[in-house]
Amino acid sequence: MPKSTLFAALLLVAFASAASAQQPPTVRIRGTIEGVDGAMLSIKSRDGADMKVRTTDNVAVFGVAKTDLSEIKPGSYIGVTAMPEPDGTQKAIAVHIFPENQRGAAEGFRPWDLRANSTMTNATVAETVEGTDGQNITVKYKDGEKKVVVPPGTPVVTFVAGDKAELKPGAKIIIFGAVKKEDGTLEANRVNVGRDGIAPPM
Repeated sequence: MPKSTLFAALLLVAFASAASAQQPPTVRIRGTIEGVDGAMLSIKSRDGADMKVRTTDNVAVFGVAKTDLSEIKPGSYIGVTAMPEPDGTQKAIAVHIFPENQRGAAEGFRPWDLRANSTMTNATVAETVEGTDGQNITVKYKDGEKKVVVPPGTPVVTFVAGDKAELKPGAKIIIFGAVKKEDGTLEANRVNVGRDGIAPPM
């Protein structure tokens, strides 16, 4: 490889590394809004901490609304919060159905922080079958698939278009990725608000 080409390739790698290193850290926040001052939300987190989160000018607000298990059909794009079972299946704690325009969001399987050892799978439903201990759902994502059991009574919710007016004291929220700025402040461009008093279960 000519020296100039090698240098260009190394430079590209260096820039890519620098860019990835500069991605600001994000924080997942679950809690209740206690106060609103313009764009600043005062939040009591689920572990009792007082947090302040500034919303961006173009913040997207989504309602988290209850829906029925019957709304999960082959082809649905869903997120499953679950606990791994000894046989390799995932036992759902909560399921959220994404609207079509969010298909593919954070696709894949990963550890989750709802409770110790919980997981999150965002994937497309391949098959759903009534089982003896709940609904058996096979979901597929780009790197694999998971078998999920949804026991009776598992919370099932969907995202619906919301409004900034829903960001008010008493609202229960989840922010998937508040950005931690260099000065330590937190900023959110999306807030998910429980509708009708529910706490987002994921």
